[in-house]
Amino acid sequence: MTDIAKTLAQKNRVVVISSSPDSASKLPPQPGEPEVIEIKSWWPEKSALVSRLLAAALFSIQVFVTVMKHARSEDVLLCVTTPFTLPYTVTLAARLRRAAAALIIYDLYPDSLVMAGFLRASSILTKWLRFANGVMFRWLDAIVIIGRDMGPKLLEYPKMTAAKINLIPNWATLPIRYRELDPENPYRRRCGGRFIVAMSGNSGFTHDPKSVFEAARILQNNPDIKFLLSGEGVGWNKLNEMQTASPLPNVTLTERVPESELESFLSAGDIWIVPYRKNNTGVSVPSRIYNLLAIGRPIIICSEPDAEAAILMREEDIGWVTPPEDPEAIAQVIAFAASAAGNTAEKGHRAAMVASRFTQKIALGAYRDVIDRLLDGQLSRARNSLKTAA
Repeated sequence: MTDIAKTLAQKNRVVVISSSPDSASKLPPQPGEPEVIEIKSWWPEKSALVSRLLAAALFSIQVFVTVMKHARSEDVLLCVTTPFTLPYTVTLAARLRRAAAALIIYDLYPDSLVMAGFLRASSILTKWLRFANGVMFRWLDAIVIIGRDMGPKLLEYPKMTAAKINLIPNWATLPIRYRELDPENPYRRRCGGRFIVAMSGNSGFTHDPKSVFEAARILQNNPDIKFLLSGEGVGWNKLNEMQTASPLPNVTLTERVPESELESFLSAGDIWIVPYRKNNTGVSVPSRIYNLLAIGRPIIICSEPDAEAAILMREEDIGWVTPPEDPEAIAQVIAFAASAAGNTAEKGHRAAMVASRFTQKIALGAYRDVIDRLLDGQLSRARNSLKTAA
């Protein structure tokens, strides 16, 4: 979002509403730089679900008040889906201010909550959120999705049109080139073994790191295959508990690495694995895959076959797809990838080439086009209003 804001600020005045501590602009707005308005907010630990829900609702109300104070009818509001309560209040404020509104869907709600097991698909709250989505989607002027599988989910809503949907995938933040496997890589040396299976990132309620751990248990007698597991969130806490309760000699756990070591860390694995729970299609896209492709590593995606990441793996032959929540299937794919028949290195070289389609320049250009189109629409509407008044 910082990159998007800075890009848009090159041509337009950009104001960012943020809850990041100490993010507020210290100096008067400078040409070509976004201005940041910081909202003092309260965010409990991710495991404190009720408290976080209250915090999300409070933050969304604070943003609503801030937007109502600062937005004008010629403006375009760009919002994200975190926290999930935010788009509703921002879209309402845009409606009241007669500003245009665009939403970037990183995670689709309430589907993510159903997938995580917090809501039942048939519950009253789920139905209410879907109704609220229907109203919000009609009011929005543009919707940005980061995966192709999200489009059909949105088109299920009444009066939703394909013209409103814009596909802009996320991008790799690391330089794109194949990294050779280095036996002196510190993370690789820590694991030992000939073939390293790695997993990292935010392991939230929609992820299934437990199945990866169970796959490691199945493969623990294979001396060549080792597991390097890292991350954060409730899933990472669960992995630590499982390793403490029943230690596996082929598993190495490491805390989240600093940004300065990310390239070395990602280069340590022969393959990477992204494990989702069931019913992920159209709900969430793992943005971490683009950096994995950039360094030239094939990926195992645990999800339904019609999810965006799974489609990409199959189309480009740069990884494997296994059913979600199936340790036996994961173990079988890992064993195959570790064999000569898996052509793992070949897939890795191909992955680095595919990564060239997911660059910052391409994505930010697409965001600029969407916002320019909405700004032109607001200007045209203002001119028409003046003619009508005259």
